[in-house]
Amino acid sequence: MKKVITTDMAPKAIGPYSQAIMIGDLLFASGQIAIEPAKGELLEGGIEAQAKQVMENIKNLLAAAGMDFSNVVKTTIFLTDLNNFALVNDIYGSYFSEEPPARSCVEVSHLPKGALIEIEVIAHR
Repeated sequence: MKKVITTDMAPKAIGPYSQAIMIGDLLFASGQIAIEPAKGELLEGGIEAQAKQVMENIKNLLAAAGMDFSNVVKTTIFLTDLNNFALVNDIYGSYFSEEPPARSCVEVSHLPKGALIEIEVIAHR
């Protein structure tokens, strides 16, 4: 059975999609960019600030589904500049314990609202 997951602690959808969908024990979260939930605007401050905001948005979305980063089994990271990979990797890695999920990372030409990073996750309860 499909259940839509929503929270005010993560950015509202900026298009015709849900923040996340739960099907059985699987959570499919839409890609998160560095929108500050309270303001609804993209966080300024470069890749480091944006990566941290994205991870906090994901943390809050996972919490709304009764999960945390230990439940994440797959992520996809989209960067507008792969030269930022090492910095993003350090920030990203700090949110996972001993067993990080499977991951893909790709460079893209543009992201919504001019974001520098977007991350989507799949989690399992």
